[in-house]
Order: sequence, then structure tokens, then C-alpha cells
Amino acid sequence: MPEAHEDNRPLIERIAADIRKKIMSGDWEPGRKAPTNDELQRLYGTTNVTIQKALRILKAERFLEGRAGVGVYVRNERPQTITPAHYIEPAAAGQSYRWLTEASKRQQRGKYRMLEVAEVTPPVEVARAMRLEAGGTAVLRSRIGFLNDQPAELVHSYYPIELARGTRLADRRLIPGGSPALLEEMGYPTRSQDDEVAARPATTEEYVALELPGDVPILEIFRVVYSDDERPIEVTVIAKPAHRFKMGYHIELP
Repeated sequence: MPEAHEDNRPLIERIAADIRKKIMSGDWEPGRKAPTNDELQRLYGTTNVTIQKALRILKAERFLEGRAGVGVYVRNERPQTITPAHYIEPAAAGQSYRWLTEASKRQQRGKYRMLEVAEVTPPVEVARAMRLEAGGTAVLRSRIGFLNDQPAELVHSYYPIELARGTRLADRRLIPGGSPALLEEMGYPTRSQDDEVAARPATTEEYVALELPGDVPILEIFRVVYSDDERPIEVTVIAKPAHRFKMGYHIELP
């Protein structure tokens, strides 16, 4: 029989992970005062020095904040649930991209900043999803999405070159109504969407663009959008800070 797998991480990291879970799950409500160091010492059976080091990690990651002379408090922000189904349908004529209108419904200010628009050789997994031949190119649109002026997502969207070249998809400006509305106008309506979600450490690009605090992971959403005849018309890779966002799905059975 193989030996049982054990958590051999330093106690500081294990305590930080446990408290992090309490905050993400809502067991420690936003804005509440954290237990005192004495209480945490008793809870985890360790020393004040160890507790202080664990709290220091969580402060660096902005899960906790210290208030001089008052104590340590849980951040005020609740983790926000992302619901991909809210964004799949193109915006109506004259309306903003659904990501922005959904932000408004939550009383948030949403905006995008374009980073790059170029013809590129996409990563292997993107090329495979787009059914490109070896060495094939695509139009890349890269941007950062902000909610209340905080970076919320780094987005790299790829489009078939024969579909995008010479259109607004190859223009550096933002697209009124977003790419789903434009693609529908071009005769490529969205028919379905596949999402794959993973969690991993951030790259340097993601760390800088999303202004990540500490060594927090990111949520990666790998999205393929299909039009008629299951033709892939967009492949998007989205990186979101995992300490601020969760993925949510609603499924109804027939």
C-alpha cells in the first residue's frame, strides 16, 4: 500500500491557506475583525511568531488589512462570481458589450483598455482549437478589463485571419457592442461556447497587468466560440485574479 499523502508545507503556509479559505467561503465576513493573535495561537496550537508570519502573508495578498491601534480586519470585498452564460448572447443594437452592462447591473464601473492588435502565430492550444494548419496565423486582440478601476481580467482573443483581416476585429479601437455583436453583423452568429477553467500561478505578464498582490494564483478560462456548422470564430484566453473571483454555472435538467 502506498503511504498516505501528507501536508508537509510549513505551518505558516497551512495556517494562511486555512484562513484564506474562511475568507473566500464567507465564514469570515467582509469587514469583520479577525480573531486576536492569542485566539489564533490557541486555535492552531502554535506561537505568536508563527501567527504573525501567516497574517503577514494574508495582508500582502490583501485578504486582511491591519489598522494601527485597532487590529486586523477581513477585506471589505466579497469574491465575485463569474457567470459565463451572461456574456454569450451578443449585445442588442446600440448597446454596450454585455460584460460592461452586467457590471452596471452590479453597480460597478466597467471599462476596457486595449493593449495590442496584431496578426500572430497563436499558441499551440489556440491553433488547435481554431483548426489552423502548422504555422497558420490569426488576428489577436489583447486588452485589460477593469471593474471600479481595479484590473479584473487580462484577455487575449484570437480570430481566423480570413474572417478578421480588414474588419474592425483588426482595428486597435474598441468594438461598440463587443466582438459577438460585430461577428453577428458579419454573418457569423454565436451558436455555442465551450469553456475550460484552470487555476495556476500567474505569468509575469499576468502578474503585472492584473496588479496581483503576493503569489496569488489566477483563474484561466480557455473559451472557444462556435458559429454555424460548428465553425470556431473566436478563441479567447482570460486570466482573472483567483483571490477576487469564482466561476459560477446554472444548469437546468430537461
